[in-house]
Amino acid sequence: MPPLARRNLLHDKVRLTVTLTGIVFAVVLIIVQFGLFLGFTNATSGLIKNSGADFWIVGERVPYLERTVEFSERKVQQVRATPGVLLADNYVADFGRWKRRDGQEANVFLLGFNPDTQLGGPWNLVKGRVEDLDIADSVIVDRIYQEKLGVSRIGEVVEINGRRARVVGFTQGIRSFTTSPYVFTSFKNAQRFGGLRADQAHYILVKATAGADLPQLQRDLQARIAGVDVHTTATFANMTTAYWMFTTGAGVAVLIAALLGLVVGVVIVAQTIYATTMDHIREYGTLKAMGATNRYIYRVIIEQAVTSAGIGYVLAMIVSFFVVRGSEQGGAAILLPWQFAVSMLLLTMLMCIAAAMVSINKVTKIDPAMVFKQ
Repeated sequence: MPPLARRNLLHDKVRLTVTLTGIVFAVVLIIVQFGLFLGFTNATSGLIKNSGADFWIVGERVPYLERTVEFSERKVQQVRATPGVLLADNYVADFGRWKRRDGQEANVFLLGFNPDTQLGGPWNLVKGRVEDLDIADSVIVDRIYQEKLGVSRIGEVVEINGRRARVVGFTQGIRSFTTSPYVFTSFKNAQRFGGLRADQAHYILVKATAGADLPQLQRDLQARIAGVDVHTTATFANMTTAYWMFTTGAGVAVLIAALLGLVVGVVIVAQTIYATTMDHIREYGTLKAMGATNRYIYRVIIEQAVTSAGIGYVLAMIVSFFVVRGSEQGGAAILLPWQFAVSMLLLTMLMCIAAAMVSINKVTKIDPAMVFKQ
């Protein structure tokens, strides 16, 4: 004979369906809201984190990636001469105007790097080659923004700041936090597109030699190069994230929405599990009249909550999988890393057990005589 907890759950299939629906809705709501927050956070600093560099050398007091300051590109020679530096390349990051063949325009964010070392270059390349950016006026864009940029295949010609540009490749899933899509090109091409003088750059990306003392190398670079700040990749990524997510207020709104989703989800689960338990209040009274101990009743109610949580979690993850996949083609990605998925399992169990514990207090105070009253 199946355990009492399982029999209680399966006895009223309509109630079970309602319970699982509430759990699934709550879990999916939390995943979507926090997944959006993770997606926005990743978009703010994804370029920096995937640059392949150990250090970003920036103009003095530059607080985030999109706030650029020009300095002499000759500084890169001083960087390369520093012991412990394996690679160092100038980098351009600048806004521009993209003109489609039909005449419509859009803002873009130009990223000029060295195609030979690929520091700060595109990742997730699905069409074309990075080496093709050595060709004059060539660019790589992301498939997500094809419609916005009016391009659909390699070889199409557009204009950037009034200069001819030709698409030579596509990436997949590289999002910009701003409304300006990333456009990858070579450093020299970016200088021409952006109207920078031949001796100007916005950043220097540095790759250290294997086994180098990174803190010491950072201090050496800061002491050697005047008029710049030297940040580790992690630090500059965090600075950029902090600016967009908190200083501008955009991230605060997303975070508040995520926290509200958590609160609403907890309330839904608590109410659902509590109502399910209280629907069986007379049955628990019968058990107590038959001599069942409070410990036994605890076990029955918690087992019901855990079983509901497990089934609801599995169903919610199936729904969330399709939601996450659907967001991959949109401008706002919903991220669901495995750590988050595991955390959601623990949270679902905790929510259901906590709701069951609230109802247990009332159940254990039942007067067994109530089962004989009408």
